[in-house]
Amino acid sequence: MSVAAPPVPTRTHRRLPGWAPYVVLAGSVALTAALLLALGSLDIAPLFFVGAIVYAVAITAVSTVIEGRRWATDRLATTLVTFAFLLALIPLISLLVKVVGDGAGRFSWEFLTTDMVGIFGSMVEGGVAHAIVGTIYVTGIAGLISVPLGIFTAIYLVEYGSGPIKRGITLLVDVMTGIPSIVAGLFAYTLFLVIFGPAYKSALIGGIALAVLMTPYVIRSAEEMLKLVPNELREASYALGVPKWLTIVKVVLRTAVAGITSGVMIATARVIGETAPLLVTVGTTQAMNWDAFDGRIETLPVYVFRQYAQGGPAADRAWAAALTLLLIVMALNLVGRLVSKFFSPKGGR
Repeated sequence: MSVAAPPVPTRTHRRLPGWAPYVVLAGSVALTAALLLALGSLDIAPLFFVGAIVYAVAITAVSTVIEGRRWATDRLATTLVTFAFLLALIPLISLLVKVVGDGAGRFSWEFLTTDMVGIFGSMVEGGVAHAIVGTIYVTGIAGLISVPLGIFTAIYLVEYGSGPIKRGITLLVDVMTGIPSIVAGLFAYTLFLVIFGPAYKSALIGGIALAVLMTPYVIRSAEEMLKLVPNELREASYALGVPKWLTIVKVVLRTAVAGITSGVMIATARVIGETAPLLVTVGTTQAMNWDAFDGRIETLPVYVFRQYAQGGPAADRAWAAALTLLLIVMALNLVGRLVSKFFSPKGGR
């Protein structure tokens, strides 16, 4: 007895060809440009916003006539989401263009390898080497404190915590997320003021101040990543007789390492540009300081703040230092991507 083949599904509604949205977009932009030109207000901003509205109306109308109401609604939603995405890109692209455009003129190898000793007034020389070292020290100390503290806290909240203790820690983390940065700086300064006196400043104090700001971000991101690990993986490990702590180390953390690493990089990028707590805790200097535990030390955010406030040739150094800070953040994100690629499970890549 032969079995009849199932009927081939046939499309009952017509669809727009793939090039149709682009034609509608070009027509919308041309119509908007003509209208704005007639009104004498042709500019990029009104062309973008009015053109997006015209395109949304046009593509929805065309889709309704040819494809029907259901597909027209889908195209309208796609248009709104795409418009929101492009709108979110505007400040990012503007920031990159401004920083690169104003900082590239003064940015050079000499700028990266010299400090500010002997530079004063309207002199155009001077570099940022001492500030790079200070930023690495301060951010590194903050990372050494906050990353293990944050990950262990997240493990407790997800794997062990329950009841009022868990709720209390969660509330504390939420409160710490909103702490003003200057308050964190005053906390760290006061902590060392009691022990070493008011004259003591070092990268260690700045690192502790930044750790106060960085820890809640690490906790929150690691907690969310650990919650995404399927319980089936834990249960399979327990079924094989693996203890809970080893399951967390070998299965849970290994599965979530990519997300945790991304969260740590975001938290690092969040604190590496803080200025207020570093003004209070580490001060500023024009010379290189290789000792992270004693003496004032320069950092890139403070360097940018002071140079830009002086104006003139110093403002060019400020933009070049801002570009340097931006490149360091991009390098940290690249390292995070590489860590995620090489240490996450193959199925998660």
